[in-house]
Amino acid sequence: MAAVMAAPQLAPRPIAAWTAPVPFVNMLDTRDNRPALKQLQQSAPAARTRKERPCDGCRKRKSKCVLQDSRRCVLCEFHKQECTFVEKAQPRKRKLDDGSFADGMGKKSPVAGQGGADGTVEHSQGPPSTSRTPVAAAPVRKPFAVDESLSLQRHRHCKLLGHTTSLDASLISLGKFNDKNETESRLGTLRQVNGTEYFSTHDDADVPIPDDEARALADIELVVGQHGPALIDIYFRNVHPSYPVIQKNAFLDRHRHGDRQFNPPLLAAMYLLALSWWDSDPNLSSFPKPDMVRLEYIAISSLTVAMQRPKMSAVQAGLLLLQRAKSSTWTLTVQLVALTQDIGLHLDCTDWSIPPWERRLRKRLAWALYMQDKWSALMHGRPSHINAVDWAVPAPTDEDFDESILPMSTSTPEDPALDALMSKGRTLFMQMITLTSIMADVCETFYSQTAKAEFLRAGQYATQLVLNRAKPVQIRLKDWFARLPPECKMDHHTTTTSTNTSTTGSPPITTRQLSSTGYLHLAYFATEITIHRRIIQTLDPSPLTTNTTTITNPPKTDPYLLYICRSAAKTRLISAMDFVNRLHPHHLEAFWFFPSAANFALIGTFGALLMASSPGAEEAGFYARRLGELRWSLGVCARRAGWIGGAVGGLEACGEMLGGLGEKPSGGGGGGCGGGEELQGSLASEKRKVAQPFGQIDMGEGLDGEDEDESVDYGVGEVMEIDGWDGEDA
Repeated sequence: MAAVMAAPQLAPRPIAAWTAPVPFVNMLDTRDNRPALKQLQQSAPAARTRKERPCDGCRKRKSKCVLQDSRRCVLCEFHKQECTFVEKAQPRKRKLDDGSFADGMGKKSPVAGQGGADGTVEHSQGPPSTSRTPVAAAPVRKPFAVDESLSLQRHRHCKLLGHTTSLDASLISLGKFNDKNETESRLGTLRQVNGTEYFSTHDDADVPIPDDEARALADIELVVGQHGPALIDIYFRNVHPSYPVIQKNAFLDRHRHGDRQFNPPLLAAMYLLALSWWDSDPNLSSFPKPDMVRLEYIAISSLTVAMQRPKMSAVQAGLLLLQRAKSSTWTLTVQLVALTQDIGLHLDCTDWSIPPWERRLRKRLAWALYMQDKWSALMHGRPSHINAVDWAVPAPTDEDFDESILPMSTSTPEDPALDALMSKGRTLFMQMITLTSIMADVCETFYSQTAKAEFLRAGQYATQLVLNRAKPVQIRLKDWFARLPPECKMDHHTTTTSTNTSTTGSPPITTRQLSSTGYLHLAYFATEITIHRRIIQTLDPSPLTTNTTTITNPPKTDPYLLYICRSAAKTRLISAMDFVNRLHPHHLEAFWFFPSAANFALIGTFGALLMASSPGAEEAGFYARRLGELRWSLGVCARRAGWIGGAVGGLEACGEMLGGLGEKPSGGGGGGCGGGEELQGSLASEKRKVAQPFGQIDMGEGLDGEDEDESVDYGVGEVMEIDGWDGEDA
């Protein structure tokens, strides 16, 4: 018994670090120098029986033959040709160790230039006047980078083994591991990535699915036609710089070398986003636009199938689909969070035995999912599914946006304008991550079920409790805005200069590039409004009246406190409206993060709330006019960015609801206000306005057109210093 008690504890097995694949020049020497190729051979499906042999057409095309119940394969039906099985397979030639070639029967064929025993050169037999030229062996293609990865392999997928499963990490470490840090078990092949984390890897063929990727890919290509490469270029020019969830070089490595075995929903999602710039592309605008409804249906249906084989490509596809305004569904976001945890994206992969480019991609993809979850929670008013206690992904750095695949490799020089866009997009992406973490704290501090219960218990002191909790988060928000790099400012833009060769001596043409800074600043205003929205909701409810009901004897709020809070909220609203007014075409036509339409609508919701809670008719009339002007401004923006139309609809819905607002008492010399009726009349009058030059709308009282970093006034912080309120807990 003592001997058993003295037994040492199980320690994690040390693992071998990931090594880069052998360079292309060394891969021709022996088959043992091709680890990724061996891995593909080991993971390939079992050999077909004679009844399952490919048809003649697929054999010539060297493509996968997918038979249907009618014994006619998918591709033959797609190409409208006869599906036959009569031709014999051509024997393959393989290279022997002595440099000669042998056919499929094992017969050795001479090679020109091969020396004989006497030092002479042997030639093939034939007429003296002719010389047979040997057929050169086809060059061996190096393995694709994705096949060296953990979660992007073309024929395998993996699942994280958590620490509370029936397989303990200490027991797994007792297995016999190969040079890939893999060991076999009854639950599949287990792969160790660091001292404590393991994955179970499985062949894709082990998971039966109701449909095949070949069919989905054929449907996608049928919709897109010959425009696929052009749409891929548009995607990497307009979307990828600001939303780098794809490893560009790894994707293009496959695309340019003819590999079309992409994840169908990912390819369809990339096409869908690129189609937003179809009409502005001179090479595509003259052609009929592909059917986006059909393409989106293929993407969503194939994504449901792809989720059964967890890979990063499925997460990428889901995130890209959610960037479309009509596809931002809460259910899909929750599914992606579960899929992300299935492949371990929520963990720190810094010391994992995987390729460096995959570590960088995993980190970027994880933070993209983090932002998707947090902003979806704000949009839908529901709890987030990512908890800080289970989130171990470090913040990304500039090095995490490196697009190179192999270590010490030299990247292909990019266009200088594209390099500038990539640098700016990288900065926007990292700044958005920081802002999202602040916004997540705002939702947890003011809108969680625990917080709402505490505010309810505080009673008449709820406003003071909210202000106390608002001060530290507003300080963080103010500091974030003050530290914004110059390239993240709204007035920063990138231009490209080209020489006009049509006329001698003509000046160069300068073109302003698209700028995605708008979605970052809009998210900042949405975060500000979310704080002030809670403050306004806790103020004196006496101004809220209806046509039939009036609140009698409500608890009173200190008049000065009421004035300070409402003045700060008014400043926030005017600054946000001024931001909308200063958007230009190069902002509107750029990429916008998915919650942008909801954030535009949030400005109108906040204005309607201030109008409904106004203590007098004069103030209510002011907000009615501002909301009418906001409706017109958003209508102008929607002409260049159609997705903003959803925000216009939300604003009009607020106007309809305000129709039940009763008369406000007159005060301060202000005239009477018809409440919701005035807002509806203002909205109608704004629709009839003659369009003014874009960006030159006169917002009237309180709007001077200054940049928001000068107009922002954290007036709420001043409340902490009045009436003995020193910021301590209530």
